[in-house]
Amino acid sequence: MTDKRNGVRVVRYGELIPCRTAFIDTHTPGSNLKENFTIVGGGVSENPDQHVHIVDKPGFNIGAAGQPPHCHNSLHSHRTAEVFAVLKGKWRFFWGRWGDAGEVVLEDGDLFNIPTGMFRGFQNVGQQYGMLQAVLGGDDAGGGVIWAPQVIEAAANHGLALSEQGKLYDSKKGEELPEGVGPMPPLTELELSAFPEPSASSVVPNYVARRWDMVALSAPEPARVIGESGMIVDRPGFELDFLSDRTEPQSYNCEHYEVLLVREGHWRIGIDGSTEILAPGDTCLVPPGLDRTVEVAVSGEAGMFRVRGNDDPAGPTWRH
Repeated sequence: MTDKRNGVRVVRYGELIPCRTAFIDTHTPGSNLKENFTIVGGGVSENPDQHVHIVDKPGFNIGAAGQPPHCHNSLHSHRTAEVFAVLKGKWRFFWGRWGDAGEVVLEDGDLFNIPTGMFRGFQNVGQQYGMLQAVLGGDDAGGGVIWAPQVIEAAANHGLALSEQGKLYDSKKGEELPEGVGPMPPLTELELSAFPEPSASSVVPNYVARRWDMVALSAPEPARVIGESGMIVDRPGFELDFLSDRTEPQSYNCEHYEVLLVREGHWRIGIDGSTEILAPGDTCLVPPGLDRTVEVAVSGEAGMFRVRGNDDPAGPTWRH
C-alpha cells in the first residue's frame, strides 16, 4: 500500500490480501472457495482475522469478492446499501427468502445497487475467476450480515457457528462458543415475513446500471450513477460517479472523503504535487480538502468509479 504524507492511500490490486473464512458459509460446499477482501473500513467480515488494508472511516466501506466459476455467496441481507460493480467475469445475482424471487446477470463493468432489506446472493457463472468491487453504506456497514436461516443450518453441519454477537467460531480449528455466549438465533417466521420479495421487473430497471450506458453518459463530465440525480435514484449515504476515457480531465476539491476504484485502463491522479498512476483493480482513498486532478494516463478504453461520502444517513435506501 502506498501511504502519502497528505493522507492519500493506494492499494494495488496485486497487493490485496484475501480472507477465505470471512463468513459463516465458507465451509459449506459451493461457497467454500470464495475470497473476501476488506479494502477501506472495517467491512462486514465475521472473522476477526480479516485483513483491513485501510482503516480510515470515510462514511462507507470498500471491499471486494473473488470467486472461481460456479462458486456462490449465500443468501443474506444488509441494513444499509450494498453496491457491486463487476471488475472481472460474469455474475448471476438472485434474491428472495429462497433465492427465487428474481435474478439478473451482470457482466464486465455493470453495477447493481442492491435494495436494502431483502435477501440476496450471487454466483460466478463465467468460465474464469471473477472479481466484484463492493461499496457498503456506513462506517460499520449497518451492523453486519443477516443470514437466511437455511444458511446458518448448513454452516453448522460443516463446523462453523456464529455467536449472538456476530463472531465466527470454527470447530475445525478447535474453537467453540465461549461459556455464557449463545449462537446467533435464526430469524423467526414473523421476522422473515418482513423481508420483501420483489420481482426482477421492479428491481432491475431501478437498481442496475449497465457499462455501456454509463460510458455513454460519461462525456464530457462524469456520469452520476447513484444519487438523487443519478441513473439510479437513491440516497445510500454516499454518491457514485463513473468516469471514462470520454470524460474530460477533472480538477477539483472535495469536502468529503473520496475513493477511486479503477475498472479498466490507467489513470493519473495528481494531489499536492505528487502523482499516482492507477491500474485496473487499484483503489485510491483521498481525504477531504485536497486539490486534485484526475485524468486518463494512457490512451484507450478506460473506466473508473468515484465514490464520495455525503451528509446523508447510511440507513435503508429509497424504494421505487
